[in-house]
Amino acid sequence: MVLQQLSDELAAAVETAGKSIVRIEGRKRMPATGLVWSADGLIITAHHVVTRDENLFVGLPNGDSVSAALVGRDPSTDLALLRVEGSGLTAAQWTESDRLAVGQLVLAMGRPGRTVQATLGVISALGDSWRTPAGGGIDRYVQTDIVMYPGFSGGPLVGASGAFLGLNTSALLRDFSVAIPVPTLRRVAEAVLKHGHVRRGFLGVGAQPVRLPDSLVDQLGQETGLLLMSVDADSPAGKGGLLLGDVIVGMGGERVRHMDDLQAQLGGEHVGQSIPVRVIRGGQVQEVAVVVGERS
Repeated sequence: MVLQQLSDELAAAVETAGKSIVRIEGRKRMPATGLVWSADGLIITAHHVVTRDENLFVGLPNGDSVSAALVGRDPSTDLALLRVEGSGLTAAQWTESDRLAVGQLVLAMGRPGRTVQATLGVISALGDSWRTPAGGGIDRYVQTDIVMYPGFSGGPLVGASGAFLGLNTSALLRDFSVAIPVPTLRRVAEAVLKHGHVRRGFLGVGAQPVRLPDSLVDQLGQETGLLLMSVDADSPAGKGGLLLGDVIVGMGGERVRHMDDLQAQLGGEHVGQSIPVRVIRGGQVQEVAVVVGERS
């Protein structure tokens, strides 16, 4: 009786979620999946399944196939936004990721064909924010044991209630099924709608972590900084006065110990702003003001 009730509830969740799941025809091989982000025709999907900018089509839940326009994309978080002309679209109902727990039953869903497909699994691991190999910021680590079938990328991770918990992708981490959580989807979608892409800061340096001398470890309260191995003379760093051999130990009032610390200070909100950069130069701690550029 309990299993029958659970089975019925999962089937109902699939039916409910399916109203917001679309087919994405944006690559030569098998179509993939997308989600109705807003009822006015905005579709969110995985960047890696949209390999062209034109001749894009979206298969709607009612069976219609309509042309789509690319709004923009963010390869670093594997997200893309499309827009279609259509009526009667049902926007996905999202649940914030702070309600997730390891062991919860979840569904991965896709529409690589005309009908919705689903597979069942559990949330196997949760973690803090992380940075993708391409440098994109993901607000929370969400890993499942779900097998991603062909065409499921860009589809939703769905809870037992039918609410959408995130967007599944097979491109961010090899050998792991991860879902991009709702806060990341919202942040990227808003940036792409405003700018056509996600703005990211740029300094124009090459750097590597180095251990600081013991005297500076005590003074600064950190063991490592970033040694500048190259500085482009025409870059924001070069124009701001950063020099080859400087060791960056702080930026914008925050400590810089690793590359992730530096990247965290180069968000789109800092583009065009003058930010204090704390460096070690000639054994002395100095501060240099640098206007953050925008990565093209």
